[in-house]
Amino acid sequence: MSRDVLPQVDLNQFLTEVDQGLSQIKNPSATSGNVVPGSVAAVTPETGTAAPNILIIDDEPINIKVITKYLHELGYTRCTGLSDSRQAIYSITNDVPDLVILDVMMPHVTGIEILAKLRANPETAHLPVLVLTAAVDRETRLAVLESGATDFLSKPIDPSELSPRVRNALTVKKFHDSLRHQAQNLENAVRMRTAELEASRQDIIHCLARAAEFRDDDTGQHVLRVGRYAGIIAQAMGLGPDEVDHIRQAAQLHDIGKIGVPDSILLKRGKLEPDEFERMQKHTCIGKRVIERLPQHEWDELRKHVQIGAMILDIPRSPVLQMAARIALTHHEWWDGNGYPLGLAGEDIPLEGRITAVADVFDALSSKRPYKRPFPREKCFQIISEERGTHFDPDVVDAFFSMRDAIVKIQIELADADVDAH
Repeated sequence: MSRDVLPQVDLNQFLTEVDQGLSQIKNPSATSGNVVPGSVAAVTPETGTAAPNILIIDDEPINIKVITKYLHELGYTRCTGLSDSRQAIYSITNDVPDLVILDVMMPHVTGIEILAKLRANPETAHLPVLVLTAAVDRETRLAVLESGATDFLSKPIDPSELSPRVRNALTVKKFHDSLRHQAQNLENAVRMRTAELEASRQDIIHCLARAAEFRDDDTGQHVLRVGRYAGIIAQAMGLGPDEVDHIRQAAQLHDIGKIGVPDSILLKRGKLEPDEFERMQKHTCIGKRVIERLPQHEWDELRKHVQIGAMILDIPRSPVLQMAARIALTHHEWWDGNGYPLGLAGEDIPLEGRITAVADVFDALSSKRPYKRPFPREKCFQIISEERGTHFDPDVVDAFFSMRDAIVKIQIELADADVDAH
């Protein structure tokens, strides 16, 4: 394959001929008909827009000089030449041109090799590249196209050919940049909306949890502490960030079923009678029903009312609420099987239920209740330790104690107004 260079001529004479050719392009009536009328006006950059940055890569400086002169006359004044192909990738990635005019046959690194590297990089994959070649054989052009060339420019350069090809390549680049900008704006909007929805979801969970907690806790801080404790324990057990966040939120709904327990039982000062304790135990099942989906027959009834209701009910369930339903049902199960309401044991109890059990009991021990004063902090830790392997999952207890300092910090930070942490 021959070197893609211009014929050896006297440079001054050649540039004079270039000037004459450009004059003919500007004055169509003086041409012989080979130049497309109006081509120069069509590629003149629009007023008020930044001039495109064009990089010319060719190992022959005379070729760079000629192409640059043509481009200047066509209105493209931001042109850079590079004759060492070994610097091509570095120059492109650092200067970020809008268009590359690339020679094929060069020493050290060929145009096809450069093109392949550009297309392999996501940052330059869509950069328009016009390939300079004097070759007309099918194999060369096919190889260039397969490497990702935007278009061809034949040597020696014909100004009437250069004009529309540069214009078209830059138009495609501008369109792609616009799409990428729109996609980025859309992504930002989605991210912002997702954050707003997440904040709304957390507010709803908190309000729902506090609505139940205010039945026997005037401050409502209990649900916040249990959620924070549960999140810290989950983190210590090596769960992923999403799972930790879900447990932290879902654990706040562990006692939502209290809304179904009469005040006479919930606020009783003293030991519950057997039948009263049985009613109290039902708060776990009530909590699950409050959070979980309606049975199918109830859904069918609701769907008969309004079409909008059906659309709302078809929304997929939140993973946080699914977890909250499991926690509400199982946070009073015991590791040894002596808990309620299902009598589950060991790992049959969902992990989130086992985690919330420790968080809930610790906070209940250390908080004021209608039937008791708060226990001293060390006594609370002692009780948790003593019930390791009976009431509580040993691994969860170990994780709890590994985060003791953080637990105490939350206890102090979210302490009830009338109770001093001690």
